[in-house]
This record gives sequence, structure tokens and C-alpha cells, in this order.
Amino acid sequence: MHKIAALATDAQMPIDPDDLPLKKRATEIVLGQDLSQLSVFELEARISEMEGEIARCRAAISAKGASKNVADAFFKKA
Repeated sequence: MHKIAALATDAQMPIDPDDLPLKKRATEIVLGQDLSQLSVFELEARISEMEGEIARCRAAISAKGASKNVADAFFKKA
């Protein structure tokens, strides 16, 4: 089969919704946002995202503290 004929055949095939890639929902957490319109699932997902971000911030704080301790020890006068 020629390439052009193959493309034409593929173009006429119906699209199965299950074959489409899942769309990622743009989730932007806005502090103070009205929560009344969110479902329980959305609220739980929001909490999970926030807990993940809190853990990431705590890890960054720990890393910065460790770097500071190393720098303090290096520059400490004897």
C-alpha cells in the first residue's frame, strides 16, 4: 500500500476516546480561593498537593541549613 493511501485510510478512522492522551488538568493552587465549588475529591487532591509542596520546602530548608553548617565550619576561625 502506498504511503498516501495509508494516510488517507488512517484519517477516516473514527477516534476512540480511550485512545486519546489524558489531559493534565491545570492545577494552580490559590491561597484563599473559594473552596465551596470544589468536590471532596478535588479538596483531597488539593491537600495532597499542598502536603507535597510543604515536604519539598522542608527538604530545601534542611539542605540550606546543612550547606550553612558546612560553610560555617569551613570559615570558622581557629
